[in-house]
Amino acid sequence: MLELNKVYCAEAVQFMKKYIPDNFIDLTVTSPPYDNLRDYNGYIFDFKSMAHELYRVTKEGGIIVWVVADETKNFCETLTSFKQAIYFKEQVGFNVLDTMIYKKIGSPSPYPNIRRYGNIFEYMFVLSKGKPKTFNPIKDRENKSYGKINKGNTTRQKDGTTKPAGDYIPKKFGMRYNVWEYHVGKNKDTKDEIALKHPARFPEKLAEDHILTWSNEGDIVFDPMCGSGTTCKMAYLNNRKYIGIEISQDYVNVANERLNNIKYNKINIVFDCQQTKDL
Repeated sequence: MLELNKVYCAEAVQFMKKYIPDNFIDLTVTSPPYDNLRDYNGYIFDFKSMAHELYRVTKEGGIIVWVVADETKNFCETLTSFKQAIYFKEQVGFNVLDTMIYKKIGSPSPYPNIRRYGNIFEYMFVLSKGKPKTFNPIKDRENKSYGKINKGNTTRQKDGTTKPAGDYIPKKFGMRYNVWEYHVGKNKDTKDEIALKHPARFPEKLAEDHILTWSNEGDIVFDPMCGSGTTCKMAYLNNRKYIGIEISQDYVNVANERLNNIKYNKINIVFDCQQTKDL
């Protein structure tokens, strides 16, 4: 019996095979234990099996947000991230809808060596199963020319020529671009002290922004390697249902404590004590 709004302690691939039906998940937001950049309790990561299972359980039009970076070996990047994206596309069947950047502000990674610039970003591959069924663009990019008539605009044609585009008045805010910046570090990516027990959190706002963009209220949001439970927490706070899987019981305890805090102790959070159930 699969219950929604729950974090399970299990190996993700085997759990998906046994319990999650075909075409069930609307959105997955996750960050795998890529290369050897972090040590995780009980870590097992069969990427290829994970990729195929994610395709099976994702609804037509559903989205996977795959947050990943590369290890540095012999002064160079492994490109594991792009190898995974290509596998998702060529061997599994996902479309690579976007290659987004998660830029870190505040506590960037240390310089790998004197032969390279320091790295302050990770990739966020947005993968779609067919044509995306949901896109709620975040419009928070302030237009400097708001309220002014833009005249003399042109558009570039395929042959290199231009043609008039007409005059227009920009709106106050435009759709943001695909480089997203987030503050990282203690008390910046989350206020939950318990979450600091996990070595590799991603910012709550990052998870929330993707959840708001690629899903709607009532949708099912999934994280098969949920760690400290950030995706599950932000799904719950934004009126989505969630499923989390984590192989480490220690981290399941961390995720549950975070979720219990918002379910029972936060003002204006209404919790339905009857867990939503399926099959």
